[in-house]
Amino acid sequence: MTILPVLCLLLLQSPDSVESVLPPKPARQVRAMDIPNDTGGSIRLSWSVPDESKDLVQYQLIQQAWERGSYTTIDSLDGGERSLVINDLDDGKAAQYRVVLVDQLGRRIVSNPTPAVASAKQWFNRTKANLFVIALFVSASVLFYIQKAQKGQKLFIRRIAGLEAVDEAVGRATEMGRTVLFVPGINDMDDVQTLAGLSILQTIARKTAEYDTPLDVPVSRSLVMSAGRETVKEAYLAAGRPDAFRDDVVHYITDAQFGYVAAVDGIMVRQKPAATFYMGAFFAESLILAETGNSIGAIQVAGTAMPAQLPFFVAACDYTLIGEELFAASAYLSQEPRMLGSLKGQDVGKFIAMGAVLIGSAVETVASLTGGTGPAAILAGFLRRLFSINF
Repeated sequence: MTILPVLCLLLLQSPDSVESVLPPKPARQVRAMDIPNDTGGSIRLSWSVPDESKDLVQYQLIQQAWERGSYTTIDSLDGGERSLVINDLDDGKAAQYRVVLVDQLGRRIVSNPTPAVASAKQWFNRTKANLFVIALFVSASVLFYIQKAQKGQKLFIRRIAGLEAVDEAVGRATEMGRTVLFVPGINDMDDVQTLAGLSILQTIARKTAEYDTPLDVPVSRSLVMSAGRETVKEAYLAAGRPDAFRDDVVHYITDAQFGYVAAVDGIMVRQKPAATFYMGAFFAESLILAETGNSIGAIQVAGTAMPAQLPFFVAACDYTLIGEELFAASAYLSQEPRMLGSLKGQDVGKFIAMGAVLIGSAVETVASLTGGTGPAAILAGFLRRLFSINF
């Protein structure tokens, strides 16, 4: 007798009202798959929702351990989500996953269980195979040019005016009987610009040893002092003047940025060096150093890879090494075959990148004009896949 009033009520309601009373259908196409080319312990859970299930409030994702049979709620998502990446799983352990739909009335509709196993860490990320091929090609180019240089073949290196002025600057200091001042930047040995600066210091120290010219290298880091002393000592030994080397040629001042700059400016004003070299990482102190050196009439050669400081060096110095010229300086000055071959091989990689940019821009333009179809679109897609970083 109690069922009859309910049936009468349902018959009197509109079709839309009856549909709202009925529970929504469970999630379909529930898939739990291991994520390929990852570090292990991850799966991707995805699902679809029937069109009839319009009144969903959220999804609840449930994981069931295979052997224990216990259930664990992983996460709760808004009704608009359709997938979730689950991390920190145990590699190789199977589990079942369910998607629970929750409607506005609080009813829970559970999907069928879907098994999945998170695989262990992958040795190779196959999505980065394109980068591996490019790296192999560039590495082969480096080895090829190293072999050519070791056989005595002449490799063309673009003229760098700032490095060719080293002999002129040291020669002028020798004629005037003044000091050569070398500043290797204010960063520590973990900065590649400092390493590049010390490689240039070795060449300059060798020339000052040959000409018997005083050399002064004030530094702002203790490790740079130790490395600089060894560099200068080796250069004096190579020049056949180990007796002329003194430890105080490379001396520590302070780690404080502007305290160091003030001390170096004082050295410039008192000693009035005939040649000053700024090679390394510089920041706000670049213009202070360069203007002081310019005021005493020294020949100034600067080099840095800090873009914000390059305009100050260009304005106040006689010669400036811009960006990569600083890193190519050691190969340019020493003419050592392995360095020259590495430099030329890296240039091949740069030419490949520039060519890819030009060709890619052209084919993308043609593909957009032709509606995204045809050979141009296919070639554009191939270039995107070939040169994509795939983080």
